[in-house]
Amino acid sequence: MDIKSTSTGPTARATAGNWTVAAEHFATPEATALRRAYYAEVAGRYWKRAATEAEIDEGLQGDPADGLTPPTGDFAVGRLDGAPRACGGIRLLDPLTAELTRVYVDPRARGTGGGAALLTALEAAARALGAERVRLDTRSDLVEARALYARQGYAEIPAYNAGPYAEHWFEKLLA
Repeated sequence: MDIKSTSTGPTARATAGNWTVAAEHFATPEATALRRAYYAEVAGRYWKRAATEAEIDEGLQGDPADGLTPPTGDFAVGRLDGAPRACGGIRLLDPLTAELTRVYVDPRARGTGGGAALLTALEAAARALGAERVRLDTRSDLVEARALYARQGYAEIPAYNAGPYAEHWFEKLLA
């Protein structure tokens, strides 16, 4: 798959097949809907039941995304044939280390290249912010995410944080 990435400042854009990924504020209606879907899925898998709308509201309130704007980070939305189907954020942990967060691809669009296009755009945004490496943490039950990271060159590393839900930690050096 051919993924093209361009970056201007801290925002990035990537295209792959019928996917386009572009920087977008995390609070736009489409970005918010994707973040809600992300939280519903990760919370539902963790609790082994569907998350209620009130639980999603509470979870998003307790996990603000305000670090996902320049100059400390960025947020991107991926669209498949124009429909919003993926999102993710990048934020600086320190001047040389960025962290991926809230990476989500709608289950209806998995396996179509959106995850790779999203990571390409977020890595370009990390570079534009001055990062030399990208890290992330994830859970064991998020097997699709772990497979995506491995396919995109992320290697498991020792824990770099003590997040309550972190079970696997990954890193990729940016060229």
